[in-house]
Amino acid sequence: MEPMRKLFVPCAALLAAAFAAPAAVMPDLAQLQKMSARFAPVKLQHDESKLSAGDRAALHKLTDAARVLNTIFMDQLWRGSRALYRQLEQDTTPLGQARLHYFWLNKSPWSDLDDHTAFLPGVPERKPLGADFYPPDMTRQEFEAWVKTLPEAQRRQAEGFFTVIRRDPTPQHKLISVPYSQEWNQDLRNAADLLRQAAALTSNPTLKRFLNLRAGAFLSNDYYESDLAWMDLDAPLDITIGPYETYNDELFGYKAAFEAYITIRDDRETERLKNFADHLQAVENHLPIDPRYRNPKLGAAAPIRVVNEVYAAGDGAHGVRTAAFNLPNDERVIQQKGSKRVMLKNVQQAKFDVNLKPIAARVLPASSQSDLSFDSFFMHILAHELSHGIGPHQIQVGGRATTPRQELKELYSAIEEAKADVTGLFMLQYLFDHGMPHAPNAERQLYTTFLASAFRSLRFGLTEAHGKGMAMQFNYLSDKGAFVANSDGAFAVNFAKVKDAVRDLAHDLLTLEAEGNYSQAKHMLDTYGVIRPNMRQAIDRLGAIPVDIDPVNESNR
Repeated sequence: MEPMRKLFVPCAALLAAAFAAPAAVMPDLAQLQKMSARFAPVKLQHDESKLSAGDRAALHKLTDAARVLNTIFMDQLWRGSRALYRQLEQDTTPLGQARLHYFWLNKSPWSDLDDHTAFLPGVPERKPLGADFYPPDMTRQEFEAWVKTLPEAQRRQAEGFFTVIRRDPTPQHKLISVPYSQEWNQDLRNAADLLRQAAALTSNPTLKRFLNLRAGAFLSNDYYESDLAWMDLDAPLDITIGPYETYNDELFGYKAAFEAYITIRDDRETERLKNFADHLQAVENHLPIDPRYRNPKLGAAAPIRVVNEVYAAGDGAHGVRTAAFNLPNDERVIQQKGSKRVMLKNVQQAKFDVNLKPIAARVLPASSQSDLSFDSFFMHILAHELSHGIGPHQIQVGGRATTPRQELKELYSAIEEAKADVTGLFMLQYLFDHGMPHAPNAERQLYTTFLASAFRSLRFGLTEAHGKGMAMQFNYLSDKGAFVANSDGAFAVNFAKVKDAVRDLAHDLLTLEAEGNYSQAKHMLDTYGVIRPNMRQAIDRLGAIPVDIDPVNESNR
């Protein structure tokens, strides 16, 4: 079947119309080079020497499959992306090549670090809130009114992860749901074929099963069985590929973007952390919320994988790069099998070395510099990902069975990232207090490293969920006296107040999610999710320190 998009305005016509609009002032060559310099080129280290011959051959097929998802993801952000990218490839001038490079860093004509504003002429001034998951002329009110008219099964589809919303070709141009498998039919067939080729090359049964099931899911639009198989994946090649995160749907937070992480498992580090998840139920049982909101029986599994990234694509490879993730997002899978935490160690090490160390040298007082710790950085990222799996997931609002994601809508991503951050701190403190082996200065290192890393996240900007969530945390904890601004502009941890402040914030965010309280979530984000003057002064002092990394071994060439 032809993809549904062909019933509507063709990409080329849309792009031509866009380029006919009056051109805004765009960055010149020097400005683009400065913008690109915010991403430090790094070569991510990984070791393929222990892979079998079959897995090494499969690795190349999987990388090719991931590249297909780059193109789909560009479409998901804006339907004019393919034509624009091809046009940029033909421009061999220095300005053209700078534009091409920055487009590739963002996977779109909008700069992630600059509030999603356009850096190329002839495109919308800002990334649409609904990206290309919805018609550009659709309002929130139109969508909400429409879904109320649908039978339950169709409503679930309309609000589900794996459909785009389009207008039908009738004169009324009514809204309709189109499965991803139909919208990107040929691309997904190509990716599925490559996954099956990789499955034929590997001898690992769990990888073979996952790849075959995920290939089928690309064509059926049903990802449930392949998500279960991904939870059971136990292979030297640790692969995540498909539509997952919903950050790019800033209208409702419903629609999943395609991404891929092609990685090699770090067996030594995975073994070191494998028992960490055994304590999750104890942490859940002591979360600082009303006991009725706690989950007395978490999902059956919470595997932790430490991996080194070989190649990332799509939503996993634009703007600020992912350091770890917690998937899947399907609550049915989480209830049955829990969720998996994947730690991208070589990415984290690069961020710590290139971004966090120089930031800490400028925002921490001299007396705190020695408390900066990669192990604390690494362990808090792990605790953050584990915290996505605890706390409220299935809730009741007005007698309805629902989820925090559905109730908080476009606010959910920022609230959930903040909840995972602060609950991760609570978790590590709980484990320190209940016998987890740790160095005598581990608490000082944890909170000091978190404070320095807060400025790393704040530089992502308030349109990015982690940046918005961090601003909210930083201001809340500062108002509680946990973070203190010194007269020289540096910031320090008040160790007498930080534990109670963390507990209070964890209580507020967990309760907000448990109650699905949209108005309170908006109030918290409006009140605390802002850049205050002393914070702005500190960020401005960071100057030319790179904001994030640019893995050069993942080039588009």
